[in-house]
Amino acid sequence: MENLKDVLTDIFGKNGREILSGICSGKNVNQIIQNLSPNVRKKSAQIRELLDKEISQSAVIRLNICLKLIKDFDDSIEHLEKEIFNYAYGNHKQEMEILMSVPGIGELGAATLIAEIGNFKDFASGDKLASWLGLVPNVYQSADKYHNGRITKRGPKGARWILTQIAQAAARTRNSKLKEFFNRKKKSIGHAKAIIALARKIATIIWHLITNDEMYEDETGYVKGEGQRRKIVETEIFSVDERISIISEIFAIVEKKKPDI
Repeated sequence: MENLKDVLTDIFGKNGREILSGICSGKNVNQIIQNLSPNVRKKSAQIRELLDKEISQSAVIRLNICLKLIKDFDDSIEHLEKEIFNYAYGNHKQEMEILMSVPGIGELGAATLIAEIGNFKDFASGDKLASWLGLVPNVYQSADKYHNGRITKRGPKGARWILTQIAQAAARTRNSKLKEFFNRKKKSIGHAKAIIALARKIATIIWHLITNDEMYEDETGYVKGEGQRRKIVETEIFSVDERISIISEIFAIVEKKKPDI
């Protein structure tokens, strides 16, 4: 199975897991291939060649354990995301809608920015916010001249990272002023620095929008499509007894894992 990564971009993606779970459940090659996406089925000859190889019982056992672990992690992430978006829409619905009106910002980006930045009105200006996020350059003096260095990277790494990802997405958005801004900057300072400059610009824009309770508007004709919104479901409430039981189970696991002395 070492060569499966040569056929698939991600062996633990949807198609990869379909193949691996098919092997573990004893499906034949045709059954596995017919459940793959059309693009991957085009590589059926390569996949068939790989699956025709004999796989040891111990390898299948280990593979099955790995797949179960991945599913457990996916289920846990889905549960946490549900709680995060329940809270975000329940307590910051207007901020979520405003942020998601900006090119490049989706639900995850909006929720992350709200969590990392908190109250946008704590900052006197968009430039102050950008400075706090560490998206402004260091300025140093040499003789009588001032020079701009690399960005300061102060402030929360999570917010700076998500803004960089948002800038990458905004730079690819058609018919938007943000893309035009990126393309202008790219010609003079290169791709990497232009992305940081765009992230800084987006930081100042979202500060203005949220503090003024406005939606993003773009005179170039850009209109953001309606993305699918998550359904807000009722949060699971644990009773006092259930919480005590969970904590007791954690302590029992910790005690069991303690080495003998």
